[in-house]
Amino acid sequence: MVESVTRIVVIGAGQAGLSVAYYLKRFDLVPDVDFILVDRGPGAGGAWQFRWEELRLGTAHRISDLPGMDALGVSFDTADRTVPARDVVADYYRRYEDYYDLRVRRPARATGVANRDADLAVTTSDGDIRTHFVVNATGTWGAPFIPYYPGMRSFAGRQVHTADYSSAQDFAGQRVIVVGAGTSAVGFLMELEGVAASTQWATRSPADFRDEIELSPESSAAAVAMQDDAARAGRALPSIVSGTGVPRTRRIAAAIARGILTDRRMFSRIEERGVRWPDGSFSPADTIIWATGFRPEARQLAPLKLREKAGGLTVAGGASWTDPRIFFAGYGPQASTVGAGRAGRMIARQIVAALG
Repeated sequence: MVESVTRIVVIGAGQAGLSVAYYLKRFDLVPDVDFILVDRGPGAGGAWQFRWEELRLGTAHRISDLPGMDALGVSFDTADRTVPARDVVADYYRRYEDYYDLRVRRPARATGVANRDADLAVTTSDGDIRTHFVVNATGTWGAPFIPYYPGMRSFAGRQVHTADYSSAQDFAGQRVIVVGAGTSAVGFLMELEGVAASTQWATRSPADFRDEIELSPESSAAAVAMQDDAARAGRALPSIVSGTGVPRTRRIAAAIARGILTDRRMFSRIEERGVRWPDGSFSPADTIIWATGFRPEARQLAPLKLREKAGGLTVAGGASWTDPRIFFAGYGPQASTVGAGRAGRMIARQIVAALG
């Protein structure tokens, strides 16, 4: 297979990757010539195309419009909230890619980024690409995190992570333990009401419900600051929910009142037929759902040895402090639709300046 040559490779065509591509084109760089955008997904929509059926816009954190989306005459603020969010996002992103002629190469999974003299070689399932700069915009969906608990391999039932959750109907009549304190865990518990035989909610610390309908600017700023501090120090990133909490919407408040959202401190071990709690009591379970979040997906960058001893990547302003050829869109403080949009402009400007 012939090796492609370009100036910039953007890995990932979700919200962050599309934002970077938009601004690169605004700087008169030509898609699939000056920069190549690769994406592992079968279609448009980034990680949203893989989310579960019941998830609707307005039930998760707000999705901001991509830069320049207003030219298409669509907005997530006015999108249909009765259809699955994955379908809406996939449709809007597909139209966005077509409108701006971004020429995404898919499915093309990036499996490695290595040095090639002064340049970089990006290995993908669609062929190798030689380039000057790489923008890693892979997000987190491809790196689900499940913490270790004693006995988890002995469990005879099913263990499912958020990334593999499809529909509440898959757990009809089952006894389900949901683990995690974020919006996904809360959403699963409400969807499973009246479908599962029973549900219990396990969290490491009490759920932080905030008396706000949507995420407040103060909560957003606190979460961004925590992420930015960790990224600059090369530490593993804290969870988003640790800074934002969960907004107490009317739907969530009603579920709390019904007793659906009553959490217990984390079980101490997993046994063959269920979980054992710290007080010694036992709960039988058919399924454990791990709504325990994700980690930044950067394994394809492993050959460059960017990982710090503190467990993270040293990133500031979207740029790697370890290797000036590598940029990160959607990492740390940019891990939101608002942050991804801003990161796109910032990263594109830095790359164009470096190109001279």
